[in-house]
Amino acid sequence: MPEKIEVSDLSASIRRTLLPIEQANGLANQAYADPALFAFEREHVMARTWTAIAFERELPEPGFALPVDLMGLPLLILRNRAGQLSVFHNVCSHRGMLLVREPGVADGSLRCPYHSWRYDLDGNLRGTPHIGGVGIHQLDDFDCDQHGLKEVRSHIWLGMVFVNLSGEAESFADFIRPLQQRWQVFTNKFEELRTPTNGGTMELEVNCNWKLAVENYCEAYHLPWVHPGLNSYSPLDQHYCIQSDQGMSGQGSGCYRLAEVAGNQLPQFPDWPAAQQQTAEYLSLYPNVLLGVQVDHVFAIILHPLSHDRTLESLQLFYVGDDAVTPSYAENRDNVLQAWREVFAEDIFAVEGMQQGRRSPGFAGGVFSAAMDGPTYHFHRWVAEFYASGLSVSAPGEGTVADRM
Repeated sequence: MPEKIEVSDLSASIRRTLLPIEQANGLANQAYADPALFAFEREHVMARTWTAIAFERELPEPGFALPVDLMGLPLLILRNRAGQLSVFHNVCSHRGMLLVREPGVADGSLRCPYHSWRYDLDGNLRGTPHIGGVGIHQLDDFDCDQHGLKEVRSHIWLGMVFVNLSGEAESFADFIRPLQQRWQVFTNKFEELRTPTNGGTMELEVNCNWKLAVENYCEAYHLPWVHPGLNSYSPLDQHYCIQSDQGMSGQGSGCYRLAEVAGNQLPQFPDWPAAQQQTAEYLSLYPNVLLGVQVDHVFAIILHPLSHDRTLESLQLFYVGDDAVTPSYAENRDNVLQAWREVFAEDIFAVEGMQQGRRSPGFAGGVFSAAMDGPTYHFHRWVAEFYASGLSVSAPGEGTVADRM
């Protein structure tokens, strides 16, 4: 493998990625293969926007504590007694001990395993044993209210827990508005979505950088060769590209016919336009959420970056209305899950092959087809702008990208 370069040496590559699509190169190999850039991305990409870290279903009852690792950063999601979720840094405020190691229901409060400092389920510090000496558990000049767990800005949407680590991103309402406005063409009834008790989830661990999973999902170009089954009921020539300046891109199909082909009728969105019954859209919501919407179900995938070359893909299926998650539709739901399981399994060799290809000095980011790769180029440019902002790199023919953000 070529000698690892420093982050500061990426300037020329970033500028090439920021060129118009006909002239641009993709992100450099180091963006996928260099552990130093993986750490850089957490601070300069993930932290500066809204990043999904878990599904709400992973905290099934009040009092539940869920530790989460976000690219090496220990976080903690708590569901308090009222059922509300909050996210904190998973570290005791006393000596920096990791507070919670395993998910589970807390026994009324959380105790640090080091010195037994105690926190309630809202993150407040409630106990400081022997802080003033043996048997002295309080000090007049020590205010517990100032030393609770450090909260992280968070929001729940479509059953996912999002965080903004920097605390400086736009409001979540502004972040998600472009997607909501786009999909209002299909439905205003997302509040009717339900998750099945069983059979609605799936996980895949793939040996690739998280960005390759996003790029692969963005485009339909590979459909005939990688997904011949899917291409038979949602063919390439019926697909269209989707790009937005608001941090998302993907593809849509005007001929998604799984229900027809499989005889798999499920309850549908009641306000879905009759003329678009076979329309489906698949969007990458940057940085790490993959979404699919069809007339009878929705899915969300959270990409958990485990390292520079490993990613965990966690999927949740949603169905329309209470009836859709009853036993009478169990076989239909199983058919949907199996269909998507096959599709995403077929992608593994592609994303892992691209990861292996990033070891080659004969590849310098590649090029884009303006007709077919627009959504992928859009994502590359989005990442490159965050890189450039973090490094104060000048964009081609302009001031620094940092000046424009």
